[in-house]
Amino acid sequence: MHLSRVDPVLAGVIQATGPFLVVPDLACSPFQALARAITFQQLNGIAAGTIFKRFIVACGPEPFPAPQTVLAMPQETLRAAGLSFNKIAALKDLAAQTIDGIVPDTATLSALDDEAIIERLTQVRGIGRWTVEMLLMFQLGRLDVLPVDDFGVRAGFRHAYGLRKMPATRALAAYGARWAPYRSAAAWYLWRAQELKRAGKLPAPAERIVLPRIRRKRKAAKRKTARRTK
Repeated sequence: MHLSRVDPVLAGVIQATGPFLVVPDLACSPFQALARAITFQQLNGIAAGTIFKRFIVACGPEPFPAPQTVLAMPQETLRAAGLSFNKIAALKDLAAQTIDGIVPDTATLSALDDEAIIERLTQVRGIGRWTVEMLLMFQLGRLDVLPVDDFGVRAGFRHAYGLRKMPATRALAAYGARWAPYRSAAAWYLWRAQELKRAGKLPAPAERIVLPRIRRKRKAAKRKTARRTK
């Protein structure tokens, strides 16, 4: 109701899609969610899923390996499961950071605000802002996360609003401020807008919009400032 009231274009996408269906997976620990994210990076879903299953099996009989188990696993065993050297290094760093308490349990993480969680978890090798934003949305159920760097969100926005080109991330963030405090739901509907586009069911935008103009600092000005500080 809030999103439809503040944004007529998104209201059309919502009407064509139906209810917001995301249910947070609170049973999935931050360690497990981030280990899966590392494994799935830069792979298609089927291949990544196969490697992730092999990784779990290689680590032993537990439903999901403990951080101590992952840290102790020989590199050769993890390579045989299909993991690259970079992903092995990232998984071992994740395990070490979990043991050290940088990556805490769900209850501890839930007590922190979004930016504090992002700052904390991006200390792990191979974990960037986007990955933590996905955890915030789908594991912790945070309702006001807008992953402006996500290709699907930007592409969905372009299609839904009838833009000729992809929106710049800063302009999308500025426009999306109107969706607060439900920007996670807005992002979910923008993903659905891509699906509607492919199916030929995306409604025409109810109005034309102009994205906020975000000034960029000129490189020459930056160089000039740098010279002055030397």
